[in-house]
Amino acid sequence: MLPQEIIRKKRDGETLHPDEIAFMVRGLTDGSVSEGQVAAFAMAVFFKGMSRPEAVALTSAMRDSGTVLDWSNLDGAVLDKHSTGGIGDNVSLMLAPALAACGAYVPMISGRGLGHTGGTLDKLDAIPGYATQPDNDLFRKVVAEVGCAVIGQTADLAPADKRLYGIRDVTATVESMPLITASILSKKLAAGLAGLVMDVKIGNGAFMQTIEASRGLAKSLVEVANGAGLKTTALITDMNEPLATAAGNAVEVQNAVDFLTGARIDQRLWDVTVALGGELLATGGLAKDAGEGSGKIETAFRSGKAAELFGRMVAALGGPPDFVEHPAKHLRAAPVVRDIAPEGAGVIAGIDTRAIGIAVVELGGGRLRASDGIDHAVGFTALAGLGTHVGNGAPLGCVHARDGAAADRAAASLRAAYRLGDSAPASRTVYERIGA
Repeated sequence: MLPQEIIRKKRDGETLHPDEIAFMVRGLTDGSVSEGQVAAFAMAVFFKGMSRPEAVALTSAMRDSGTVLDWSNLDGAVLDKHSTGGIGDNVSLMLAPALAACGAYVPMISGRGLGHTGGTLDKLDAIPGYATQPDNDLFRKVVAEVGCAVIGQTADLAPADKRLYGIRDVTATVESMPLITASILSKKLAAGLAGLVMDVKIGNGAFMQTIEASRGLAKSLVEVANGAGLKTTALITDMNEPLATAAGNAVEVQNAVDFLTGARIDQRLWDVTVALGGELLATGGLAKDAGEGSGKIETAFRSGKAAELFGRMVAALGGPPDFVEHPAKHLRAAPVVRDIAPEGAGVIAGIDTRAIGIAVVELGGGRLRASDGIDHAVGFTALAGLGTHVGNGAPLGCVHARDGAAADRAAASLRAAYRLGDSAPASRTVYERIGA
């Protein structure tokens, strides 16, 4: 087979045979398919899509491109969640230890930033010493002993996806439903899970901005995952404003520690995290239903058990043993920190959430190219939400920047992202549940 012929076939809207898909995935893995060919294939899929059987074949081939973990030695449900991406979405940092506190094992395989959205691994890289890509022995050890480990793909876990993930980020092919489905699920299937909940975002800061598109992606993920033998449900949640009041890397880690310790809890973040956790505990048989599961997750946070396990996970993966107690001592701080005043006074009536994500990237907190490094210290904190009164001393947020010029540009971008009025539209956090 020739890669260019497979690309041509998909470009022309034809259905690919599973063997052709497997060939492309092998080329992704061993490098025999060039970066240009991978980009062309991704673009062809972006425009022409894939049938459900094609998506299943792509997902399965990417899963089988490396090791598939076996957790049969563990006496408990092996569970995980995944978000389709947003701004201020640091849920994984709190949810993984909360699930572990409820008796689950959570081998969470996470990704880096894509497009305007932040990535869990980029946040964890802000923690000195934390090994986001440990070998499988250490990964298994931490999961067994602590109950959770949030890491990235190691060299032998879904290696085809790791290469495709980086190329999609810089070729405007992120928002392809079959590629998103295969990317997410190949990692989750390779992790050897027994249950999964998908957090599918909707709104102007999400990849899917309408309920129809979000519902379609949720159904794709749920159907492909269950078809591959992984019990999966999905919640559609809001991304018409940042989920947390922080957007960046180190600042979101600090926000997560504040949440875990109870120092500061953003209400929308609490609602989404508890809902996802309750759904997943029910899926894994650790609660009779999602309502009971949500209650258990709340107890894990309020008792301090989730914070304790987060600290143990950080230390076990090479981070500071006192990180939860003293995060500011270990997280890098930006040289320039200043409040951003709005252009006038009023109620926040609308937020261009995607623009806030782009502003973080422009500060250096994300990537323009796959090879780019990241400035983990930059970003925004104290972001005002919909319905908040600003002006007269109440800022839109606070920028953390490398220098004054970068801070000025970010301030202008943030002001442009906010629309003021006399009132705000009604908002919600969880729209609906998608089951098998």
